[in-house]
Amino acid sequence: MQLFDELNINKGLSIALGFFDGVHKGHQKVIESAVNFAKDNNLKSAVITFKDHPCCYFYNTTPKYILTREKRREKISQLGIDYMYEINFDEKLSKIDAENYLKDILVKHFEPKAISTGFNHYFGAFKSGNADFLQNNQEKYNYKYFEIEPQKYQNEIISSSIIRSAITNGDISKANSMLGYKYSVNGIIIEGQKLGRELGYKTANIKYPNELIEIPFGVYEVETNYGKGIANFGIRPTVNNTKNKVLETHILNFDQDVYDKIINIEFVKMLRNEQKFSSKDELIKQIQEDIKNISKV
Repeated sequence: MQLFDELNINKGLSIALGFFDGVHKGHQKVIESAVNFAKDNNLKSAVITFKDHPCCYFYNTTPKYILTREKRREKISQLGIDYMYEINFDEKLSKIDAENYLKDILVKHFEPKAISTGFNHYFGAFKSGNADFLQNNQEKYNYKYFEIEPQKYQNEIISSSIIRSAITNGDISKANSMLGYKYSVNGIIIEGQKLGRELGYKTANIKYPNELIEIPFGVYEVETNYGKGIANFGIRPTVNNTKNKVLETHILNFDQDVYDKIINIEFVKMLRNEQKFSSKDELIKQIQEDIKNISKV
């Protein structure tokens, strides 16, 4: 996949529109629609999106995402897209209406042969563009429009907002089912206070990525690029008096020096909330129980 950070002339594409935070099952259908049309018609496919969510511009806020920008690119690339346009959402874009966005941005630069969006996709100032607008302009601008119906999990429409809520509430299984893959974070392993080693359970520690939606303090069954394990996210109240949050992972049957290496941590399910134990011995017993619980799987 070729990545562009600004518009250029690249005509005759099959394009998918959306922000695609999470690249969940609904997003995957939109992107696959663009890819499939391109393959069937000997064309190239592209995702047209923004570096940051438009709410960053309108509300001067920094949202918490499901995926880092790098991970979003990776997930989109895996779906077979040829080009990804990741442009800045600026004042000019914020004021352009749907008609001019379609004509002066999409048609002028790409002359798309097909446009795919989700059922609830909006664009243009004051959300003046939507699925009906794209449907009604097919003949005028010579493209085929594909509106992707909502995808559901247990009769609930899959959306980024619902997935973020599930992650925030520790319902990792629901989030994973809607995503179509395991929610994950990665980072460079840093040297900690070696408290896990004192307990007999060495851990690989990373800082939780600031731009991602935060999981609740607790213990999780995880899978990493080094093997299965258990992870604790929180402030370690039994052994630590600081308020610094850390994500520490004990990898089962693993004893290598991995400082300064990258670890990818996929969350399978939440086992329990973080709690303060009366002694280190009590904490060790609970860790042993946690490991038994995941080893049964």
